[in-house]
Amino acid sequence: MRVVTITRGSIGPIAEVSVGATFRDRRELASAGIHRPFQAGISGVASTGAESIVLSGGYEDDLDLGDEIVYTGQGGNDLNTRRQVADQELTRGNAALKTSCELGLPVRVVRGSGADSPYAPRAGYRYDGLYRVESYWSRQGRSGFRVWQFKLVRMVEGRPPPLPEPVTEPPVAPPRVASTVQRIVRNSAAAQRVKALYRNRCQVCGEGVPTVDGSYYAEGAHIRPLGVPHNGPDHEANILCLCPNHHARLDYGGMVIGPDWGVRATDGTILGSLHRDSSHAIGIDYIEYRLSITRMPESGR
Repeated sequence: MRVVTITRGSIGPIAEVSVGATFRDRRELASAGIHRPFQAGISGVASTGAESIVLSGGYEDDLDLGDEIVYTGQGGNDLNTRRQVADQELTRGNAALKTSCELGLPVRVVRGSGADSPYAPRAGYRYDGLYRVESYWSRQGRSGFRVWQFKLVRMVEGRPPPLPEPVTEPPVAPPRVASTVQRIVRNSAAAQRVKALYRNRCQVCGEGVPTVDGSYYAEGAHIRPLGVPHNGPDHEANILCLCPNHHARLDYGGMVIGPDWGVRATDGTILGSLHRDSSHAIGIDYIEYRLSITRMPESGR
């Protein structure tokens, strides 16, 4: 195997390694620069974010859906039984993944053959590309202890080759239906600036979602949606700070914002006015575009 020299704390893809590349063991992973630790499942530090994670079956609360992963943080598990025996803390690798979520940094994902997943390789380890940390939370796990979990979503870049047929029948996932407006939660630097401007409080209801670490959670909502066919830009003029409820209502057509900044449900119910900071120059053309793609009821109905 070709050995590459990497800078400690490397975030993002490794140019010399293709998605789908396989490795015999952790030593080969480290030599290739994909995942440095020989044992830990998370590589990275809180100050700069997580570089990579390995899914290897070490935690009973993991859930692998292929394009989406619910990844259990590190700490508090018995290495022999793989059961949780103590509460986890938001420190070390867990804090690194939190930073990756807040800064929108990509994380390299590796699957090991020991993972309880139909997407795991049959032997060794496989590099499966870049994922973004969409959200994180703390809850009581299967064994009754508190765990930190992180939802990772595969980025378009680096989609791995088709997986071989699994030996056992994979669990049947519920059907998914494509909608006209696709809800994409981005954690870009622009979204972080907008959320900081409003202190993670929704511009519609004024509320923030409290988290267990004492902070508040809000989402950067794009007025003109990102991606084809809308091709909205990822900058502050096209971003609102919304709670998850109002983000979903905006993206799924449950509410609209008018050129007068009035907010109403699509049945005509007035929800209030959009709170705007004087330094946040929201693009009125993006507001008008969102109106044009949201189906409103006909007058009198």
